[in-house]
Amino acid sequence: MAKIIPFKAVKPKRAVVGLVASRPYQSYTIAERESRMNYNPYCFLHIVNPGYKYDQEVTGNKRYELVKNRYQEFKEDGIFVTDKEPSLYVYKIVNRNKQVFNGIIAATSAEDYEKDIIKKHEETIAKREETFKNYIQTVGFNAEPVLLTYPDNEVIANIIKETQKGHAEFEFTMTYKDTHYLWKIDDKETIKAIQEEFNNIKTIYIADGHHRSASSYLLHKNEKENNANHNGTESYNFFMSYLIPESDLVIQEFSRLVKDLNGLSKKEFLIKLDAIYRIENRGLTPYSPSKPHHFSMYLDGEFYSLYLRKTIYKFDTALEKLDAQLLYKTILQPILGIDDLRNDSRIEYVHGKHEMITIKSSVDSGEFKVGFGMCPATVQQMKEIADEGLKMPPKSTYILPKLRSGVTVYEY
Repeated sequence: MAKIIPFKAVKPKRAVVGLVASRPYQSYTIAERESRMNYNPYCFLHIVNPGYKYDQEVTGNKRYELVKNRYQEFKEDGIFVTDKEPSLYVYKIVNRNKQVFNGIIAATSAEDYEKDIIKKHEETIAKREETFKNYIQTVGFNAEPVLLTYPDNEVIANIIKETQKGHAEFEFTMTYKDTHYLWKIDDKETIKAIQEEFNNIKTIYIADGHHRSASSYLLHKNEKENNANHNGTESYNFFMSYLIPESDLVIQEFSRLVKDLNGLSKKEFLIKLDAIYRIENRGLTPYSPSKPHHFSMYLDGEFYSLYLRKTIYKFDTALEKLDAQLLYKTILQPILGIDDLRNDSRIEYVHGKHEMITIKSSVDSGEFKVGFGMCPATVQQMKEIADEGLKMPPKSTYILPKLRSGVTVYEY
């Protein structure tokens, strides 16, 4: 029942696609952004940071208008070219760890979002939804797909495999050593076969891009209400997505760093923990949990393992089984006094294969008092939580693949 349609993507010329493609604006440090914009005139950052041209910070509607202008200039200069026929796009990413992601870039239905055919597992912030809705309404395009995942499907997998036997339209490697490939599908029969398979899929899930999909739905709702001739085929009824099978999705964990013990001494804190967890002091030996409901902790120069005392904690929902929620409900909120995981300045989040080193160095520096590590959530947990209509705490998952902006652009 999931609806996808082909669209006329706006794409960089083959010769410059590797120069255009960029990570999301917020993921760069100021120094990184300035370096890329100083030495790369094709970088997509020039579009989303239009004030750079005038050496000033531009915000609000003025910025949106200038983003629209920079985008039009890229088209006028022939950096961006619009496909002649509506197409689907097979997209492959091979990252530095040799993980491979294969999927299809398509336009997905805003009505499917409304009907919960496209399901969510994260809370969104209304202000951010409205801000991005206003942004795409003004600039008239979106340049980064929402990441969606669907149950593994043999027919779709075979079409992707056969398509990849042909010559890729794009093949480029980024500075992070991720290699990207793109093939265009404009054959109507092949497009129809893919659409039919998705039409038989009951539910697809948002893996990454909850705010972008929510904002696209708000835009659809707003434009529909204001269009007396609305017929459902308008571009605002859809949003660009990268759909990958569940087996390709990689979920990593975020660890937590907390700046103080909420007025408790080390001994008082450990005594409170002991009521809920079996605690083992592992000294200087780093510990990383390997099972659900086991946590690592670094405190005062020593590593600890924490094993939940299951007899005193009851799991009634899929959300309560999630380790990020469990840590919040048993330690962060009741003991350390952190109620608002999104906005409390006392907590920060880290991820990556060196996260235990980061936790140790952050606590040893005195900037933080304690750090916690956990096992990553699973795709099945993500689906169960979404199916129950529940939402994960912020920073519960770090999802791969991470997409690049500016490779395919969807125009409204």
